[in-house]
Amino acid sequence: MYASMDIATLQGRIALYEDMKAYEALYARLAPRLQRFSYSLVRSREAAEEVVSDVFIKLWQIRNTLHRVDNLQVYLYTITKNFSLNYITRTYKHPVVSLDDMEVEPVIHLGNPEELYLSAEVVERVRRAILQLPPQCRIIFQLVKEDGLAYKEVAEILHLSVLTVRNQLAIAVRKMAEALPALREPQPRRIEK
Repeated sequence: MYASMDIATLQGRIALYEDMKAYEALYARLAPRLQRFSYSLVRSREAAEEVVSDVFIKLWQIRNTLHRVDNLQVYLYTITKNFSLNYITRTYKHPVVSLDDMEVEPVIHLGNPEELYLSAEVVERVRRAILQLPPQCRIIFQLVKEDGLAYKEVAEILHLSVLTVRNQLAIAVRKMAEALPALREPQPRRIEK
């Protein structure tokens, strides 16, 4: 029952009824994506898991005010970003706190059997192509293409304009296509007469 509920319904059940099953369903749905996002910033699986755990603890602590949150998914990504940056600040002596200056680790997630069929070589080429993207491009690419967020949601999470998100994604897609010419669909050959 809970697995089929949308995020807004789960949010409402948590806020109104302190429904632990709704909370667990929300965690099951969003935690893996939030952990990938955090990992791309903190570069530690353990730290990313800790960050997301802290995010959901914070969510439970403020459950009575959740009805005021318009887009819970954007809210949780924003908290995850802030908690990840706080982790970096606490952990490193000279932290880089600008997304433009960070070396963001790409996370390639293969979720279905068709994707798993990709060879290790292709996955490595994709990973290298993603690494060649500027840090902000990498994060935007991940949030839009892997996590399925809308441009407006990504803009809100990263405090950018929607136009910047669109342009950065266009740059990312263009650079990926240039770096991976063998992965493009083959063009039909014209037969000269």
